[in-house]
Amino acid sequence: MSHPVDEHVGKKLKNLRVLRGLTQTDVAKGLDISFQQVQKYELGRNRISASKLFEISRILDVPPSYFFDGLGDSEGQSGPVIDEETARIASVISKIQDERLKTQIRSFIDAVANYTPAA
Repeated sequence: MSHPVDEHVGKKLKNLRVLRGLTQTDVAKGLDISFQQVQKYELGRNRISASKLFEISRILDVPPSYFFDGLGDSEGQSGPVIDEETARIASVISKIQDERLKTQIRSFIDAVANYTPAA
């Protein structure tokens, strides 16, 4: 049985990895481990050591504390911060250099989702 902290850290790892446009293999190569080990980390099945967490934070360019953000905020929150498809879309949009085009895409998404942004 996975510990809730390991699951939380694993979900944060997966979300950020996807946002950065990296595969499990990319992260594994940086850590000199197998992609299966990264997969186990992301699922919370294997605990990430402090040294590996430090290395992961360097690869993903975040402070190690990032992986614990929101840990005690809402008990029972078991879902990821954002789903994988949303993370992929955000990753792709963040690579667009033209700010005007980004704004148009955001407006299009708002219109399709029938969403009105707060002022």
